[in-house]
Amino acid sequence: MPAVTRVLTDQRAITRQKQDQCAAAPLDEGQVRLAIESFALTANNVTYAATGFEIGYWKFFPVEQDGQGLVPVWGFARVVKSRSDVLQVGERLYGFYPMATELVIDPVAHGRSAVRDAAPHRDGLPEVYNLYSRVGPAASSDAYQALMQPLIATSYLLFDWLSDNEWFGAQQIIVGSASSKTGLGLCAFLAEQAGRPYKVVGLTGSGNAKFVSELGFCDEVLTYDEVGQLERVASVYVDMAGNATVKQALHARLDGVLKHSSAVGLSHWDQFAKPEGLAGPKPQFFFAPAQIAKRKADWGKGVIESKITEATAQIVVDAARWLTLETHEGLEAALQPFADLAEGRADPKTGHIVRVG
Repeated sequence: MPAVTRVLTDQRAITRQKQDQCAAAPLDEGQVRLAIESFALTANNVTYAATGFEIGYWKFFPVEQDGQGLVPVWGFARVVKSRSDVLQVGERLYGFYPMATELVIDPVAHGRSAVRDAAPHRDGLPEVYNLYSRVGPAASSDAYQALMQPLIATSYLLFDWLSDNEWFGAQQIIVGSASSKTGLGLCAFLAEQAGRPYKVVGLTGSGNAKFVSELGFCDEVLTYDEVGQLERVASVYVDMAGNATVKQALHARLDGVLKHSSAVGLSHWDQFAKPEGLAGPKPQFFFAPAQIAKRKADWGKGVIESKITEATAQIVVDAARWLTLETHEGLEAALQPFADLAEGRADPKTGHIVRVG
């Protein structure tokens, strides 16, 4: 049986990655072997690695080497061997995969068009990451789906959560790392809200300010060193970056008027520090699966998923005007774009796709 090639990441120093090989897992009754075809790399994957212990992302694809982990990615795979009645050889699935050439799952049916991995080690982990959608033959839209769907799903859930909380009474909603795809998606949804009582303020690095401004989703765009120019009105801060210095400055600037501070991502993971002595409200981590669970309880089965699908399609159509796809051939080719994303060198106008096989 061919060996499995994978990219291992140092769990304590996430920019240290290496490609290695290991023996393929045996296929037990009820399991299927998936050959991973392609996946996207975004700042989202950096957040998975940076919060791997705190949120549990290292648990999805355990490895035998202490201190090493497999960073989860979103992409496509096909069934190459099946000992299950649920999936047949040749079927394709979109979902949550390791940075590797294959994955063995224990599929159980989940509605008409999805399966759930019921592997014992994934029991208790958020369902949204354990679900795999059946998809048709490979298509040009695959790259956009892999790149945008998980990010825009988070954007929409953030928008829905803010709406559900009546914007916390804010007159301005400030989006940190507004050049990230999740940040851009949130800005877009916020900008389109009819009769909105707030303005949308995007915070970004100086090199990305022009790009964010030209997209037209923000009423105001400020760079990180311009936090002192924020208007002192009732505000909400949605932080995609996790930059401790920026957070400290923003909380100080808006002391007394900051209604809520939300931590979403860690694109600036290397500048993250646990908040100590922050003015104003203590930042609260936004966990998208929790909002999904709430809306399922509020609205019933399938409604929030439909809303996310519709919202994603809307953003994907628009993304064609500003997003350039860059394809990397082979698993080893994933190392450089991941490093660029983790070290803040990536161009927000570029979407990275890794073709595995």
